[in-house]
Amino acid sequence: MTALEPRDADVPRLIEDIDAPAPAGPVLPDGILGRTYRALSIGIVSVVFLIAFEATAVGTAMPVAARELHGIPMYAYAFSAYFTTSLFAMVLSGQWADRRGPLAPLATGISAFAAGLLLSGTAGSMWMFVAGRAVQGLGGGLVIVALYVVISRAYPEHLRPAILAAFAASWVIPSVVGPLAAGSVTEHLGWRWVFVGIPVLIVFPLALALPEIRRMASGPADPEAPVEAYDRRRIALALGISLGAGLLQYAGQERNWLSLLPAAAGAALLVPAIRGLLPHGTWRAARGLPAVVLLRGVAAGSFIAAESFVPLMLVTQRGMSPTLAGLSLAAGGGTWALGSYVQSRPRLEPHREPLMVGAMVLVALSIAAAPAVLITSVPVWTVAVAWAFGCFGMGVVIASTSVLLLKLSAPEEAGANSAALQISDGLSNVLLLAAGGAAFAALGGGTMDATESAATTSHPAAFAVVFFPMAAVALAGAWVAARVRER
Repeated sequence: MTALEPRDADVPRLIEDIDAPAPAGPVLPDGILGRTYRALSIGIVSVVFLIAFEATAVGTAMPVAARELHGIPMYAYAFSAYFTTSLFAMVLSGQWADRRGPLAPLATGISAFAAGLLLSGTAGSMWMFVAGRAVQGLGGGLVIVALYVVISRAYPEHLRPAILAAFAASWVIPSVVGPLAAGSVTEHLGWRWVFVGIPVLIVFPLALALPEIRRMASGPADPEAPVEAYDRRRIALALGISLGAGLLQYAGQERNWLSLLPAAAGAALLVPAIRGLLPHGTWRAARGLPAVVLLRGVAAGSFIAAESFVPLMLVTQRGMSPTLAGLSLAAGGGTWALGSYVQSRPRLEPHREPLMVGAMVLVALSIAAAPAVLITSVPVWTVAVAWAFGCFGMGVVIASTSVLLLKLSAPEEAGANSAALQISDGLSNVLLLAAGGAAFAALGGGTMDATESAATTSHPAAFAVVFFPMAAVALAGAWVAARVRER
């Protein structure tokens, strides 16, 4: 899956199982599906549902699209382009929504998301396809942050856990149905319909949610207060992260001496931007909040980078159809939700740190086990089983980092720290996808063209060099998980 990419960094996983304080006063009988909130709840949950469906569907159709567009060497670009632009969009959306209300960034984001789908679906080259994914990322980054603001303004405190739980639940059905639907469409109608068909579905949530957002959450939070100027420094830092990550990925794909120039420029942009946007001590896993933010990036980046290559590996190395390749990941949606549920049990709260350590070990083992299917005698269902266990571990870790972030943040710092968590998630996706894509291409991962059959001349090592390093990164995350509690 990509992510806003839920997993991804497509970002609804940020809000799973967040603990909220009990309301001080009496609880009103009108719930999230009561008369007051019904249209808004259905509308915004439908937005998340469609983003989740797109994330799972795109992962299934991507191998066929890359092969037809002669773009397998650029396969990782199709995923990381989304994350690269969403990094900038998330910071911009937060400032836009705080100052003008969430309606404009949400409407703009959904429109950009749909435009990106259409651009990718009609692309005649891999570069145009990647450009469409970048436009999608801009839209996705705008949407997810604006939805946070909608929840904080439109729903009273006692209803927020329920709407956040609905967001998390909206990922389960797409995780199962998305690969099957996308695979069937890809095989019978063509991969392009997976992209151009989704924008039509966006009309419904727009028509339902936008009028309610205008009524309940539009405008600045305090209409009487003067509107603050945009924080140009943070916007510049966010732009630096996006440009720096893009330059590093380009350098990794080129693999020649001249590529050192964009690599150096990318690093020069990234280092100060990261230092300015993430908590001090993040990169040395300082205990407490810095370790939580780093763990989020390590877990999400390693898992998403590996998962992006699973359908391609099954299609090109084992001759599976896009439908079956996508279904190999379907069980992960249910086990991810199960992991989120398990970590939320009150009796496990004192044991959260060792639970997270064990979960990261489980993630590392699942990533390391996946390339076993490169051996023809190993059953292909091995990937499905391994990924189900890995998703369980991810459900524990992703939800736990959200819980710990709020627990370790002062109220006035919760917004900035939440943004840091999202940036760590998205940036690690970009960098690890770039590293994995460069290694994949360097070992002959792009030797297949559109005229070849399901079997490929790519060396299996091209896939192994993606999965095994990502397993090592996930294993390092177990050490980071041991440092999430302050002493």
